[in-house]
Amino acid sequence: MSGPIGVLVMAHGTPASPQEIEPFYTRIRRGSPPPPELLADLVRRYEAIGGTSPLAERTQAQVEALAAALEARAPGRYLVGYGAKHTTPFIEDAAVALAARGVATVVGLVLTPHRSSRGSEEYLDRAAAALASCTPAPRFVRVEEWHGAPGFAALLGRRVDAGLRGLEAPIVLFSAHSVPEPVAEPYRSQVVASAADAAGAARLDQRSIPWTVVFQSAGRTDQRWLGPDLLAAIDQAAHDGARSVLCCPIGFVSDHLEVLYDLDVEAAARAAAAGLGYARTESLNDDPEFAAILAQVVEAAAGAAG
Repeated sequence: MSGPIGVLVMAHGTPASPQEIEPFYTRIRRGSPPPPELLADLVRRYEAIGGTSPLAERTQAQVEALAAALEARAPGRYLVGYGAKHTTPFIEDAAVALAARGVATVVGLVLTPHRSSRGSEEYLDRAAAALASCTPAPRFVRVEEWHGAPGFAALLGRRVDAGLRGLEAPIVLFSAHSVPEPVAEPYRSQVVASAADAAGAARLDQRSIPWTVVFQSAGRTDQRWLGPDLLAAIDQAAHDGARSVLCCPIGFVSDHLEVLYDLDVEAAARAAAAGLGYARTESLNDDPEFAAILAQVVEAAAGAAG
């Protein structure tokens, strides 16, 4: 067997304390400090879910679960590292640390299923640049998207099926983070495709359960952001005669602010105000089955690289 293969897992990151929210928000805004009213609103959202997000712990558990799954499948074959986009350990530091361990190849895997120039591609580009600066520079294998990975739609379909139990006359809303409309593709098409796959796995059409794709958590900028908007879709569902809503955050893989606040607080309140029942599918987090799916994605990328 040749030397080990590096696996660089990348995710968004989250502030570790309320004091870190402002610098975190500034990094998200590409170095532009947030206006006081936007900062206050973000702090309020974090306070509503306990002051900070559990994303750091959830992501660490996912990384450890993936490492364990890879080790079980191929002992000693993979060295797994983790880097964040907006908090330490940053992507660049994690990439250099992997290279220093002597790997000749690094597989880059972003913990988001769909490809976006404002999302996964930025992560991968940062990792590629960091690895290119190393001597010797490892070969970098980019996993651009993985929403079509074997087993992923079935895993989500079972969560949808479980979430529907007890709901009367439901509609299923598959939600993903909005992006500016000028950079919507191929992201929008991939979200729609994966929602159709999950709906098919849950047999929604055969059960005459309506479903649609919506977008949430749009940025507060002058640009037009991708829709339809989740909250508006909840209002529309009530107008169209639905009696309940099930949200499936198909664009997210763990519990964090956009799920625990935007869905569990904001969307739930909107549904209640519209007189609708409401539920959300269980997040993937460190589900061993999810880790096994990601391990297969890594193995396929490494195998394709030769």
